[in-house]
Amino acid sequence: MSRIASRFAELRKKGTAAFVPFITAGDPDAATSLEILKRLPAAGADLIELGVPFSDPMADGPAVQASSQRALKAGMTIDRMLELVRTFRAGDDTTPLVLMGYFNPIHAFGVERFVKAASQAGVDGLITVDLPPEEDQVLRGPAAAHGIDVIRLATPTSDDHRLDAILNGASGFLYYVSVAGVTGTKTFTTADVARALARVKGRSHIPVAVGFGIRTPEQAAEIAQIADASVVGSAIVSRIGDFSTKGKPNLVPDVVEFCRTLANSVHAARAQSVVGSTP
Repeated sequence: MSRIASRFAELRKKGTAAFVPFITAGDPDAATSLEILKRLPAAGADLIELGVPFSDPMADGPAVQASSQRALKAGMTIDRMLELVRTFRAGDDTTPLVLMGYFNPIHAFGVERFVKAASQAGVDGLITVDLPPEEDQVLRGPAAAHGIDVIRLATPTSDDHRLDAILNGASGFLYYVSVAGVTGTKTFTTADVARALARVKGRSHIPVAVGFGIRTPEQAAEIAQIADASVVGSAIVSRIGDFSTKGKPNLVPDVVEFCRTLANSVHAARAQSVVGSTP
């Protein structure tokens, strides 16, 4: 069983949702990024999404775009990112790690070469936001051969026909984008997300993670009551950006503590829902 499948099975037995933080590899620099990454599991991260820096991240809002620019400026490359993953894996062999980014860097690196190197480094999954189901076999086939899940995305505009196409061949988990648009610029309506998840659950047993628009512990807890995972990205990288531009030395503990607060809210969400329910 893969790390991703094992982690969701473990959380299902506990009756809790997963907390999934997103950070960009190399933001604001390689050493700081690695230190944050290494400390996330102890702060409550159940899975981790690691952003692959890219010069034209069209699906991302200003915060994640800025994190990519900081990482690229600091010299982050695919090879250095994979070295970061290898270093993380030397101390943690259980936390699932998913790379999230765009197909261009993978294509430039070479698909076969990339998935082999990613697998050897300890990567468990890939989210490639600009590669739709009709075109992802170029990545999905080689990735599957190396034991890596290619995780697909669904959005509020995915109708039933489209959703069936997305779920056909999906692996790892489904990433549901809670709002239409780019990351970190809008918020969600819990009722709308719940209706969308009901459609997904009626078609597949694959775990569903919800991201985009989750910025606070309260919002993360709302999603944790109805989804298998709450993903928080823009709020975390915004914090990294604020601290790094001001040159504050306590960036790492502040970001880790913020993630701990988010994780605690996610993990307690369903218990609080039961306690607060009406008989």
